[in-house]
Amino acid sequence: MASPAGLLLLLLPLLLLIQPRAEGTADQEAVVCTGTACYTAHRHKLSAEDAQLHCSKKGGNLATVKSEEEAWHIQGALTQLLLLGAPLQESKIKFWIGLQREKGTCSDSSLPLKGFSWLGDGENSQYSNWYKEVKNTCINRRCVSLILDLSVPDLASSLSKWADGPCGNAGFPGSNIQGFVCKFSFKGMCRPLTLGGPGQVNYTTPFQATSSFLQAVPFASVASVACEDGDEGRQHYFLCKEKAPNEFDWDSSGPLCVSPKFSCDFNNGGCQQDCFEGGDGSFRCGCRPGFRLLDDLVSCASRNPCSSSPCGGEATCVPGSLGTDFTCHCPPGYQLDLTQRNCVDVDECRDAPCVQDCVNTPGSFRCECWVGFEPGGPEEGDCVDVDECAPGHSPCSQSCTNTEGSFYCSCEEGYELAGEDGTQCLDVDECEVQQGGLCDSLCFNTEGSFRCGCLPGWELDPNGVSCTGGPTSLGPPTGSPLGKDMGNGEGGLQSSATVSRPSGDNPEGAMVVTSNRRPSFPAKVPTSLPPPEMLAPSATPGVWMEPSTHHPTATTGHRESEGEDFTAKQSDQGTDGQQLLLFYILGTVVAILLLLALALGLLVCRKRRAKREEKKQQPQSAADSYAWVPERAESRATENPYSPTPGTDC
Repeated sequence: MASPAGLLLLLLPLLLLIQPRAEGTADQEAVVCTGTACYTAHRHKLSAEDAQLHCSKKGGNLATVKSEEEAWHIQGALTQLLLLGAPLQESKIKFWIGLQREKGTCSDSSLPLKGFSWLGDGENSQYSNWYKEVKNTCINRRCVSLILDLSVPDLASSLSKWADGPCGNAGFPGSNIQGFVCKFSFKGMCRPLTLGGPGQVNYTTPFQATSSFLQAVPFASVASVACEDGDEGRQHYFLCKEKAPNEFDWDSSGPLCVSPKFSCDFNNGGCQQDCFEGGDGSFRCGCRPGFRLLDDLVSCASRNPCSSSPCGGEATCVPGSLGTDFTCHCPPGYQLDLTQRNCVDVDECRDAPCVQDCVNTPGSFRCECWVGFEPGGPEEGDCVDVDECAPGHSPCSQSCTNTEGSFYCSCEEGYELAGEDGTQCLDVDECEVQQGGLCDSLCFNTEGSFRCGCLPGWELDPNGVSCTGGPTSLGPPTGSPLGKDMGNGEGGLQSSATVSRPSGDNPEGAMVVTSNRRPSFPAKVPTSLPPPEMLAPSATPGVWMEPSTHHPTATTGHRESEGEDFTAKQSDQGTDGQQLLLFYILGTVVAILLLLALALGLLVCRKRRAKREEKKQQPQSAADSYAWVPERAESRATENPYSPTPGTDC
């Protein structure tokens, strides 16, 4: 079977002979019909909106191009249209098609249609033939046109590209817009009429298009036949009808414009296959072996009704008993559609054939299990629980409990669930959570548990929680702070109480584990401390700690080597440490007093200096510039020079 492009090339010379040029017309059009649709190409400058209005008034829409086959049909209509009018000066011209994108809709480069949709049905398609990347805008309405490159020598052998742009308006239809293409859909087509003698056939379609040559004539079209020999001036009219479901033909019988003068010599007498002449110049049509003559006495059909493959898709054609009819059958998993000629898939999952999930497939289905289950069981489609906690497959770090279709993790005492998926266990710091309430004195967190301990000079009670004083203890270290800075250079804990030598029954002090009894020790100390092994008895003066486990028992352990010597040495070291601490305190007080005395002396000196400077800066009075002389009596008489005694009058 020839391709659409090949048929178009073969028909072009015939189109040039049959179609007259119509120059100067306002709206030139060309028609191509095939399958169930007709395409009309119009040479009329309109905006995209006005072009769609023109198509819709005749019962159609701007054309869709959803496949390459459809693109070749439209290319044929455009090629016919260019042969009708005067040559164009532009090298590239455009024709509107029905692909548009409304205002507010953005382009999507991942889709074949780039966010555009077809007018009429709005369905998307996978076929596209873009000239260049579409403009990425959402604020304007965009329309698509076909670009015809007139510089290409053979326009019918190449498909036109798509280009998007503004949709135009009444005053300006668009840049290089020369026309538009419409599409009209029909339920069926009739074959073109063939003439047995000289004559002319003109077809008028339901969308008011006229043509003397159509590859297929749409349903409800009218054919006007004018014979030239013997019946001159008389016209015959025929209508394309639906004679049977999906069977369309003309309401005529026998060859048209038959002339004894030409008999079978003109167009094979109008017969589809064989033409048999009679002795008196008459003739009749016949068919080849395996075919039968139809009711129009011109056309032939196979005696096997399935020879034309009337059933589509998965359907199989089965001839009838008389060879005049057929039936379409579908394979398992399919059923006939409304036309009874095609098969559609049956959704078996509507009947719920599976225990859990059902997935429909073309012609069949399959069962699937939910998460946490796997196929199994005595019957097909059954699902059994997956044991996620099976050895070697458990996702939990500690305990795993399998459930129906799932599982959950749990942790041992002293741990808590952690992680995003809740499968990991994290140690709980009991000393921090209880804020020192677990132990009377010291609390040490361990992996999954904790231990209690005591300050130097104290011993751990058999309950593993309380601390009791030694036999010669000076008393509990009430309020003694214990922190990171309390200790000597070797990291040991310091205590103000002395530790005496233990009794003979317990030479080294009791090693006692914890108990759940509430503490009775009054003093509270911080609970976040180093591990017990760092606070064990060492050479550090005054250090003693009794570790215990989290779970209490009543057992008591005794050291077996040199306990008495060690305890005595520890007591001496504690006493020395207290004396040294007292010496440091006294030294610190003396240093502070000296600093205070020095500061007081500096303050007194500064005050005296300030007073001296103040006196120097006081202003002097005017009398300070004069010198005072001894006072003389103004009333003293002049000395008597004759006085025998100077200074006297005698």
